[in-house]
Amino acid sequence: MAFRGAISVGRQANTSLFSVSRHLRTTYNVSASKPFLKSTPIPHYQSGVRFSIRAVNGTAVDNLAPKKETQETSLENWKVKMLYDGECPLCMREVNMLRERNEGFKTIKFVDISLDDYSPEDNQGLDYKTVMGRIHAIQSDGTVVTDIEAFRKLYEAVGLGWVYAITKYEPIASIADAVYGVWAKYRLPVTGRPPLEEVLEARRKKKEMCEDSK
Repeated sequence: MAFRGAISVGRQANTSLFSVSRHLRTTYNVSASKPFLKSTPIPHYQSGVRFSIRAVNGTAVDNLAPKKETQETSLENWKVKMLYDGECPLCMREVNMLRERNEGFKTIKFVDISLDDYSPEDNQGLDYKTVMGRIHAIQSDGTVVTDIEAFRKLYEAVGLGWVYAITKYEPIASIADAVYGVWAKYRLPVTGRPPLEEVLEARRKKKEMCEDSK
């Protein structure tokens, strides 16, 4: 019984579907005496589909442009610039730690002063010799900080400000700067490198050779 009833309902449903379809495709000529039977033309369904596709595509294109602009802007959204000596093995341990930490913050811009294309003009006029003497950092507003304060700003930028927080207060600040000053003075021989004068002379000769070859 249930099976026969289902067949009967299915036949009725098919009949109604076909009758509706024919009604949509047919325009009746009805006399004016029976206006309520007059059918109203229905817009073709395909044109509506094409309009929807254009609207979706247009929205997708509009959304891509701001996202690309945001990504490009975020590359320069740094708070502090770290000038470091890429040829110092001990220095690079700390640099690599900060660089790894910075992947989640994007607040530190790293500048290797040992590269041939290092430009003092792009870094507040700080030349190679000056930066080799002690660590320098440049804040986004152009303020130059050195020694322990530079480390403090860098660590704060990646959520590790507590490491150097105590160095904000005296006499800890003076003691920390004095200890770092000793390290900065002897870091080249400690890491097995020649004195700064020889490093500067080698760099000067290398620059002259590059200019002559050009």
